[in-house]
Amino acid sequence: MLLLSGGTGSPKLLRGLLHFCPETQLTVIANTGDDIWVSGNLVCPDVDTVIYTIAGVSTDRWWGIKNDTFLTHEALVSRGHEEALVIGELDRATHIFRTDIVRQGATLTDATLLLCASFGVSSKVLPMTNDFVPTMLKTDEGEMHIQDFLIKHKQRPSVSQVNCGAGSMTREVEAALGEHDAVVIGPSNPISSIGPILRVNGMREALKERFVVAVSPIIQTEPVSGPARKFMEAARLPVSSVGVAEFYADFLDVLIVDNTDFDISRRDLPGDVEVLRASIIMLDRQHSEELAAEILQVVGQHC
Repeated sequence: MLLLSGGTGSPKLLRGLLHFCPETQLTVIANTGDDIWVSGNLVCPDVDTVIYTIAGVSTDRWWGIKNDTFLTHEALVSRGHEEALVIGELDRATHIFRTDIVRQGATLTDATLLLCASFGVSSKVLPMTNDFVPTMLKTDEGEMHIQDFLIKHKQRPSVSQVNCGAGSMTREVEAALGEHDAVVIGPSNPISSIGPILRVNGMREALKERFVVAVSPIIQTEPVSGPARKFMEAARLPVSSVGVAEFYADFLDVLIVDNTDFDISRRDLPGDVEVLRASIIMLDRQHSEELAAEILQVVGQHC
């Protein structure tokens, strides 16, 4: 199973997929558009959330590590040092580990695979690229990194553009795509979480050659969570599952929408995209497993 992951929705789905798929059979390509340097260390939020989820140490907030403490962060703040993110001690150890490896000349992929091994994770977790391609937003308060928008500005500014760099595809990502006939796109923000992955050189072309199932993160006209509304409006897309399908139109085969999204039908979607209804709200592990089962059934029928 190959999953494109970013944000909080995809790790919830990953939790369900782990119930059915052995870790060794799961490969995750994670968004790195949210990556940011904080206090001298490279932080890769979406990559780390995937690792923490598979390792069983992720928090209920889907960032950071369970039972972490924040003494270092609090001490830095008390001395007038501003951090873009609130980072716990255990989480910070991950960033130090990664940064030290990268500074010694290894790639981000090398560092990520070593982190997986250190957490006992046998799934293959791959950053979408080894290049640093942060997602930058144009807002009414100026240009800012997506993390500053989310944390410092608490998603308040209006957004006119979401700009993602186009990184180079790694050998590891290319190999992973070659090993899988089907790809699942998790219910993360299409523009800021999945969009950067799609911007990787050759990614959209590779997906056209595969059976692709995506889970919509929007029910009717309301995102399940996060700033998807602002970002989709900035991309001039409808804030609905139709807008999600339009964004993925050149490679998408099946779009999973919520059971309550009655207004969405196949004729509303571009091309030959099929519609499947399921409960996409994953409040707990059981809901995650139920949605994962639906997806695996669809993939099994077509591959």
